[in-house]
Amino acid sequence: MKILLAGATGVVGRRLIPLLVQAGHEVAGTTRRTERTGMVRELGAAPVLLDVLDAAAVHDAVAAVRPDAVIHQLTDLSDEDFEANSRLRITGTRNLVDAAKAAGVRTMIAQSIAWAYVPGDAPAVETDPLDSHLPPYAGIAALEQAVAEMPHGVILRYGALYGPGTWYAPDGAIAERVRVGTLRQAPSWTSFVHADDAASAALAALEWPAGAVNVVDDEPATTADWLPVYSAALGAPGPGSAGKHAATTGRPVSNAKALSLGWKPQVPSWRIGFAQMDVPVVTD
Repeated sequence: MKILLAGATGVVGRRLIPLLVQAGHEVAGTTRRTERTGMVRELGAAPVLLDVLDAAAVHDAVAAVRPDAVIHQLTDLSDEDFEANSRLRITGTRNLVDAAKAAGVRTMIAQSIAWAYVPGDAPAVETDPLDSHLPPYAGIAALEQAVAEMPHGVILRYGALYGPGTWYAPDGAIAERVRVGTLRQAPSWTSFVHADDAASAALAALEWPAGAVNVVDDEPATTADWLPVYSAALGAPGPGSAGKHAATTGRPVSNAKALSLGWKPQVPSWRIGFAQMDVPVVTD
């Protein structure tokens, strides 16, 4: 199968290219930065220099690649610019969907989030409504509605991504907040997924039926549960008892549907993943 991977150098994209190539797919991967085209090529894909906010350029790129499927793993969060990320989800996704439909592409797989469900006591499943009061809602709703227009659109609702290259890595934004003491324990829920497992789900989703799928590990946890473990793994002081963090949710999230489709997280719990973090040793 010929795949156009939008967001090839992102946290999931750079893990996904080798998986796709190993599975026998031909991959073209987009990046908006000229200096990253070499990375795309080294990972095994043909680089496509593209700004997905440029509708005409997206149409030309999809027409030139002529993919059998488009995998949308685009985000714009390196500078924690949530407005830019929402714009990418709204306008970038619209451009990708329009271009894919015009080129006769049937399948699109797209990255969404698992922490946008309405609050509730039971673990959230894919048929539960999303919470329109949450800041990411506008971007997520637009993305999911656009992808649903595809003949075969699969929405991957990822949990909070962690692992190398993420905000939870020892050099990431969340780790820095823990070290300076601005991230504290709270009763809010978080459902995590290791970035490697997110990539494996994106590969598997090429064979999944259309619709949304939660991609999270087996152990949802409150901040009060996971933050002390994470702090200890970083060698940081223990957290206090109040505050917020960027990926909290009002309820745990179920991965039962993904498991029924044959996906299984190789890192089944954040407890294991945090313990395996490669934290640099600081010497004087």
